[in-house]
Amino acid sequence: MKIHSSVIVNSLTVAVGSSIGMLLGKSIPDRLRKVLFQAVGLTTVGIGIKMSLDTSNFIVVLISLALGVIVGELLKIEEKIASIGRISRDSNRFSKGFVTATTLFLVGPMTIVGSVRAGLIKDGTLIYIKSVLDFISSIILASLYGISVLTASLVVLLVQGLLVIFSSQLVFLTDKAYLANFTGVGGLIVVAIGIRLLEIQDIRVGNFLPALIFTPVVDFFTRMITK
Repeated sequence: MKIHSSVIVNSLTVAVGSSIGMLLGKSIPDRLRKVLFQAVGLTTVGIGIKMSLDTSNFIVVLISLALGVIVGELLKIEEKIASIGRISRDSNRFSKGFVTATTLFLVGPMTIVGSVRAGLIKDGTLIYIKSVLDFISSIILASLYGISVLTASLVVLLVQGLLVIFSSQLVFLTDKAYLANFTGVGGLIVVAIGIRLLEIQDIRVGNFLPALIFTPVVDFFTRMITK
């Protein structure tokens, strides 16, 4: 199965938006940059809370986050992302920007449902709409984080491309209950990103990312036990 054109468009809009943001970022004074971080942080917390409220079972969310962060800590995902950031002058900033961008671009119902629809019925409408939203977001994020957001465009292409290719096997994720808990876990990770942006607590958000893989598995076994 070929990658749907909407996925390529989405990746390109992130790349173009990031390039514009990087150019704009050079002209932003440090004082203004700080308040922009705060604005993005507050908005991110709001988005995350809204997403988390879609959860249908917080036990599934808790177990998924716990298992995910244990695996993330053992694999040292955050440190490995920072090591990639050696291409940048500030590896810590690169790590924060990369995790923030990839999470915001890929964690959400539009990504899952849009990719499955693009794969199964060749309808890329949701991904095209998402592309516009990601274009705007990438400009703002890249003006603050630089090249790390541009790098995230490759992850958008890879992850959404794989979701489209394996859409027939992943169609169960569009089930309302599965999608709700997946979105809930993603929402709390997004909240963690917001907390980090606001400099309330330096949470190693990257180490929580495996929770997204655990969510449907935990959800499945929870359903089996409670039946």
